[in-house]
Amino acid sequence: MEQRVSVVTLGVDDLSRARTFYEALGWAGAEQPDDEVCFFQAGGMVVGLWTALGGHGAPGIELAHNVHSPEAVRAVLAEAQRAGGTVVRSPARAEWGGTSGAFADPDGYVWEVAHNPGWTLSPDGTVHI
Repeated sequence: MEQRVSVVTLGVDDLSRARTFYEALGWAGAEQPDDEVCFFQAGGMVVGLWTALGGHGAPGIELAHNVHSPEAVRAVLAEAQRAGGTVVRSPARAEWGGTSGAFADPDGYVWEVAHNPGWTLSPDGTVHI
């Protein structure tokens, strides 16, 4: 697993209120594909706002590590498990068209590992929506 964070997702109670707050701070260019999530480009990474974190069980925050292929999702999850983590979501095709799975570190912090064909993942690991 490369040493980087692609996305930080914050669980929010009210997506409209949260988006309005960040836009009032000057954040612009939000992409909101549905009523559950919106994304802001934040330098070479992405900040997501997600209602109840999509029911994935993360306690208010979820980190993400984007990879270049669906096969890499499986490989990173296996690597995390070998290192002592717990796979909490097996890799599967996501409704948004990519492949996603997740692991928890020994303290319970959840990392999504995802291949999103709609986003650009640069060779240096920066992600762009």
